[in-house]
Amino acid sequence: MMSDKAAQRLVSGRAWDDFCDSIKRAGHVVDRFKGLTELDHAEYYRFLTRYLRWGLSRFVEAAEPGRHRFVEMAWRQSINFTSPLQDHFFADVTDHRATYRITGNRGTCPYFIIAATKTKRPADIAERDWAERGPEGLKEFDPALIGTVDALMSEGVKFDKDGNFSITVSRDQPADGSDWLPLKPETNMILVRTVFAERKGSTPATMFFERVGGPPPTPIRAADISEALTMAAQNLTGWVDQVRDWWDNIINKAPNTVTFSGALYQTYGGISDRHHGFGSWARDTDEALVIRFTPPQCEYWTFQFCNIWQENFDNVEDGQGYLYKDGTKLERDGSVLFVFADRDPGLGIRWVDSYGHIHGGWSFRLIKSGPPPKLYVHRVKLDALKRDGLAALHPKDAIVSGHNPD
Repeated sequence: MMSDKAAQRLVSGRAWDDFCDSIKRAGHVVDRFKGLTELDHAEYYRFLTRYLRWGLSRFVEAAEPGRHRFVEMAWRQSINFTSPLQDHFFADVTDHRATYRITGNRGTCPYFIIAATKTKRPADIAERDWAERGPEGLKEFDPALIGTVDALMSEGVKFDKDGNFSITVSRDQPADGSDWLPLKPETNMILVRTVFAERKGSTPATMFFERVGGPPPTPIRAADISEALTMAAQNLTGWVDQVRDWWDNIINKAPNTVTFSGALYQTYGGISDRHHGFGSWARDTDEALVIRFTPPQCEYWTFQFCNIWQENFDNVEDGQGYLYKDGTKLERDGSVLFVFADRDPGLGIRWVDSYGHIHGGWSFRLIKSGPPPKLYVHRVKLDALKRDGLAALHPKDAIVSGHNPD
């Protein structure tokens, strides 16, 4: 039960002022980045609006007492390099002692995973101001730092002949032996990732989340909106600071490399069914990156190029900016070979359009896979590629990465 202090914080306008101040502060985090282009700035402010839209949908629109639902991630939203072949659903758990139910239909989605997760979320967040604390407040209250508590993969789910399913989320396992996701005291969010082998021609999965029993829905209260605005604002603060921290301290230390670290991935909401490598890339407008790797045996893999803010390029809608297992032709030796540049140098190999970007992050995701492969990257002048073809690449100049330090 939230206190009268939370309600008064909204009625007085203080909750709204704190919400607005948090947004204003987030808008100036971009000032801490060096060497940004005009495109980087444009994408940053759009990135803020996406996180704000997502936070308002999730925490404000879905805040009615007694109603529980999944909120799908906003269109073209990205968290931690969201794959173009994945969709995300989020639902908040308000009482770990309650029983919830997930129902739906898998469509033509071949694989999904449902994770019970935790975030830092004190009980009295609606009673306090957070904007003036900035990133310091994330040590206590951080909706963006997601830890996985438990998970259920789709191969462990029973489906009827039409693809329908039902999963109980609760402390105690159902006596009837039906599908179950354990609910532990620290769990405060359910996160679903659906994975497609290919987008084109696919029917997305449908997911519904509800509480079983419990009090009936009631009108929205001032304290509810006080908490909802606080959650939306701190969610924005958390993700903005996380993206800044990743760029400064994790992925931009060695450009044009990929590092597979299970420890890093698990810290940020990772799950055990995959290897997920991260890194950064950089090239000048007159240069290309030529990249080769040999994918291991796996169910799915995706290699994606992103901007600094961990978002897919806008041309992902055109099938550009990423490669994936079922849509990529292998070389005779089983490797994947492609060139990343502003224009196609005409080598007769796959061209990935950089779409106006000169730097950013990239992600290499392998699901149900053997050990991750090595990645070989050549940074070379476009004119040299056009003139000499692949002979312009010297083995000694390759940047080799893809190791697993764990």
